[in-house]
Amino acid sequence: MFCLTNQLKISRFLLQTLKSYKNKNTFSSDATLEVQPYKLYKLEDGPSTTVSLSKDQAKLYYQQMLSIRRIENASSTLYKDKIIRGFCHLYSGQEACCVGMKAAMRDVDSIITSYRAHGWSYVMGISAHGVLAELTGRKTGCARGKGGSMHMYAPGFYGGNGIVGAQVPLGTGIALANKYKGICGTCLTIYGDGAANQGQVFESYNIAFLWKLPVIFICENNRYGMGTAAERAASNTNYYARGDYLPGIWVDAMDVLAVRNATEFAIEYVIDNGPIIMEMSTYRYSGHSMSDPGVSYRSREEVQEVREKQDPIVQFKNKCTELQLITDEELKKIDEEVKNEISEATAKATSDPEIDLVELTYDIYANSLERGIRGPVGELLKHEVKGKPVNMN
Repeated sequence: MFCLTNQLKISRFLLQTLKSYKNKNTFSSDATLEVQPYKLYKLEDGPSTTVSLSKDQAKLYYQQMLSIRRIENASSTLYKDKIIRGFCHLYSGQEACCVGMKAAMRDVDSIITSYRAHGWSYVMGISAHGVLAELTGRKTGCARGKGGSMHMYAPGFYGGNGIVGAQVPLGTGIALANKYKGICGTCLTIYGDGAANQGQVFESYNIAFLWKLPVIFICENNRYGMGTAAERAASNTNYYARGDYLPGIWVDAMDVLAVRNATEFAIEYVIDNGPIIMEMSTYRYSGHSMSDPGVSYRSREEVQEVREKQDPIVQFKNKCTELQLITDEELKKIDEEVKNEISEATAKATSDPEIDLVELTYDIYANSLERGIRGPVGELLKHEVKGKPVNMN
């Protein structure tokens, strides 16, 4: 017993010494780790719980999630200062969803989502300035300030949609177009738990299953639809299993790697087999929108507990340091670069000019059949498409 105890002590000492040496001198270029098991519905096999992570991937995912968090913090401040007006739905707490899914997407894949779309806009290629300038209604915004918080678009990104659940049949249509054109691409069709009871969602399930469309139906379950807990609004809160005849996967969406792995599996599955449902179990820190304080139907203690124990950015940061994929100096550099980028983007988004009044009637139609846009008292207003005048004769 004495000999065994000493051997254990010596082994621990050598392990600590080796770890200290590695911390000072070398860092891993890649790592393998386990994620929380997935829950499956009508699937014999699901995504592997063993995932790989390279150093470059670790830095990218951390930078993206941190950038989205800072964009949303800036959006909150701008809204409270009445610089952003109208609707504004923040993504804080859900960053691992879009970053993980985007990491799995290929060039031929596309995505459509709800109005909680700032994070998706960013990972799909719109700069922080492009997002914030759109929110503040400036001409340098991704939709020249005319879309605002709920209507942003980018290549492969069919936007955030303001009508609850309406993006689900649209995403199904995008998948149909891919199949019709022979494009081997999927459409990630995202909706919230609050939209999950919409009839059009189940109609989309049905036609997608009948036609074996390459669509992934993704419920971002952040536990609350507007001001109502999911348990009070839905008789079945296992959203991944609500497709009846469609297979489903439950994902711990506070873990960016679990999200990436599940999405890779789903993309491969729908190409050969048709639609699948994924439930991304996540949490929003803010209220449903900026008009909702977010604490009348849940406690401040609940929100704080999730922040402390499940925050997707903090969890991922800790994993990266434990696995020695990113040094403290590299993390500080990323933090500083993101902070400076969002600060500059915020300042520019509040000083850039708005569009001229005449441009409000531009880009309504891609190919206008009208001689002009009818105004409020019958006059024809000027219409241009991408800066080119439309024939009004």
